[in-house]
Amino acid sequence: MWGKTKSRPVATAQFDTLIAQGTVIRGDLEFTGGVHIDGTVHGTLRASDAKDAAVRLSEVSRIEGDVIAPHVIINGKVLGNVYASEHLELAANASITGNVYYNLIEMVMGAEVNGSLVHDREQAEKKLGVSLEKAAEEALNNPESDRFDALANSKRVTRIAESSREKMGPDQNVASVVAGNS
Repeated sequence: MWGKTKSRPVATAQFDTLIAQGTVIRGDLEFTGGVHIDGTVHGTLRASDAKDAAVRLSEVSRIEGDVIAPHVIINGKVLGNVYASEHLELAANASITGNVYYNLIEMVMGAEVNGSLVHDREQAEKKLGVSLEKAAEEALNNPESDRFDALANSKRVTRIAESSREKMGPDQNVASVVAGNS
């Protein structure tokens, strides 16, 4: 309502990786946590962390390929599709030539998208699927890991867990059944 502040989705990842201005990367880049890009990437930029990964593209950045991450902040140029399964922020200098698949979007005056804006969280999550499968496998091999909690809410792990409930004994939990530990 009036006078109340809205809660805003915030990427909780630290930007611990920097691709500096003048740096050119040829090939796909897969990252965890947060990555800030001032340089150029010729290839797909993909988050391998299923929950908190974030990518921030500055006004001097250029990506020639897809950008796939839960949290995306763009103030540079992207020639490819953007898949943001959680939150997408387009700043004043953002320029995207390609389709944008998002869950939540903020777009400032001056940002441009030459393609379709598609409100479709599932499509963005499907693009993250390859990394989700890797993370699910890692989490299932180590149910004590932080990723296990993050993945417990994903559809794949939920489906596996539901099918495993039938096999559970009274002293077992879903994690031990899914991981194959009796």
